[in-house]
Amino acid sequence: MSPEYVRPYIKAQKNDDRDAEGIAEAASRPTMRFVDLKSQEQLDLQTLHRVRSRLVAERTNLINQLRAILLERGVIFPVGRRKLELGVDGMLAEGIERLSPRVHQLVGELRAEWKLLDAKIGALNTEFIQLARNNAAMRRLTSIPGIGVLNATALVAAVGDASSFAKARDLGAWLGLVPRQYSTGGKARLLGISKRGNTYLRTLLIHGARAALPSLSTTDTPLGRWLNAMIERGVHRNAVVVALANKLARIAWATLRKEAGFDRGYPVAG
Repeated sequence: MSPEYVRPYIKAQKNDDRDAEGIAEAASRPTMRFVDLKSQEQLDLQTLHRVRSRLVAERTNLINQLRAILLERGVIFPVGRRKLELGVDGMLAEGIERLSPRVHQLVGELRAEWKLLDAKIGALNTEFIQLARNNAAMRRLTSIPGIGVLNATALVAAVGDASSFAKARDLGAWLGLVPRQYSTGGKARLLGISKRGNTYLRTLLIHGARAALPSLSTTDTPLGRWLNAMIERGVHRNAVVVALANKLARIAWATLRKEAGFDRGYPVAG
């Protein structure tokens, strides 16, 4: 159970006895929501994703530090990881007078560390591809536009067969892709998305939706027409992306529960 659901049942001052009493009381409620335990396979897959996420963050920090070191010495490269990579490799091969011998050596060491991180991330990416090929649920998920190998493996690691969610909208709400609600006196008031739940998976779905939006919006399919209707109404592009991410989460739920691939011609609910 989530601690926020147990807290209302804790009486007066907090201690171990009252905590136990509150947990027992909360567990007896028919509407209480419980957290499903993950299988060993899901835990292993989740661990791989967390390690990859850490490596990507380390690489980003290293690249930013490398840019800062060079910028302080008047060496500027265009925006983009690939352009910096080519520029640094060329600079190390030819040498540059603006860098002292020690800094030149340090840049070389940072570049070697960068290559090592690239190799580790690439190895994990290859492992994810192999895992997705050998898993029927992941293969079905990758048939959905905007959901690639990373999204598919992360979804299965997080929700398994999605049986803990009664409806597709429950998965979107769990991921924090739906608006927060602050309604009173019969007046509905919707705010920004709640951003609850699995931040990593929500980020992957939003990135996938952003990548798929240009191609999907040009298709004469129910999903394409739904996207175009929002764009024509003047909805902000970021809001369209988040709405598409929520839609992809719902489609993923249906794909996992019904054990069927994505059908582009299937009607899309508003």
